[in-house]
Amino acid sequence: MKRKTRLIHGGIAGDPHTGAVSVPIYQVSTYKQEGVGGHKGFEYSRTGNPTRHALEELIKDIEGGQAGFAFGSGMAAITAVMMLFNSGDHVILTDDVYGGTYRVMTKVLNRLGIEATFVDTSNLENIEKEIRPTTKAIYLETPTNPLLKITDIQGAAAIAKQHNLLTIVDNTFSTPYWQTPIELGADIVLHSATKYLGGHSDVVAGLVVVNSAQLAQDLHFVQNSTGGVLGPQDSWLLMRGIKTLGIRMEEHEANTRKIVEFLVNHPQVEKVYYPGLETHPNHEIAKKQASGFGGMVSFDVGSQEKADQVLNSVKYFTLAESLGAVESLISVPAKMTHASIPKERREELGITDGLIRISVGIEDVEDLIEDLTAALS
Repeated sequence: MKRKTRLIHGGIAGDPHTGAVSVPIYQVSTYKQEGVGGHKGFEYSRTGNPTRHALEELIKDIEGGQAGFAFGSGMAAITAVMMLFNSGDHVILTDDVYGGTYRVMTKVLNRLGIEATFVDTSNLENIEKEIRPTTKAIYLETPTNPLLKITDIQGAAAIAKQHNLLTIVDNTFSTPYWQTPIELGADIVLHSATKYLGGHSDVVAGLVVVNSAQLAQDLHFVQNSTGGVLGPQDSWLLMRGIKTLGIRMEEHEANTRKIVEFLVNHPQVEKVYYPGLETHPNHEIAKKQASGFGGMVSFDVGSQEKADQVLNSVKYFTLAESLGAVESLISVPAKMTHASIPKERREELGITDGLIRISVGIEDVEDLIEDLTAALS
């Protein structure tokens, strides 16, 4: 199956009982048993729900893994994955990571004794330097949020295998339409499915795919034990969104390429971050491991005052948290998505107060460029 076909025909298609083309929403908490333990595959919806199961089978198929899991948010998915580890275990993470990931690792999971080291994984030597006897995993964001750094997934996974570590990849920005980390050696892939997979700003969800039966068993135990599962309504919405992922991602990227060209040549823009630029660090790696560069762009206008002027002037770009929707969104990471990271740490990473992040939607690109032209003026 080709990619667009798999998005529509992967997983569980329709309903064999009625012939319904769309998987039904099983709004149910429990299931009748013919005898003790004699159920028809489902016993309680925290453990398994037919609608959620259909979504989990779909994401498993499109990421090319052994099993999929759906959670109530991206952060719930990340937390569940981290619960595979024990007190005293150590994880190496990409430094330019989503603020929520940084927060949960440094403010919550550290209380349980899970240690984290943040390094620039775009240079693989930095990973090897931080490996300890207690290290259990390498956690990558690529492209990163918000500076869009690129890490060589295949290279990082090779290092992980040498040291018997897991490779975990946050694939939110690229989506499985452009990038499939399990094919590159990753063990676990996760998504904030709220973003591109849902695509319409109407659902909050997290998805995880694992590459082995043992990891599937372990993660299902965590999912069932802690209970942060996705409900059937949201599971159905997410499946509906995924059906159009391919055509949306192609349109996002087509618009983004034109906007990047505009920003690179604009006198008010000091720097543009986009993996599709030949000048972007590790551009060739991005080109090799993904079939597209995505719809996220960050650019620096030099100061918070100028950034505020842009945010206050745009008409079609909505000032909002999140990304990956059909409508274009704009934010200042230092004040919004990455505000939980200390200021000195943000500045060290290059997340300045003048850095603007845009999620390019699928509106008419001429309208979007006109909007940015007016705002930057």
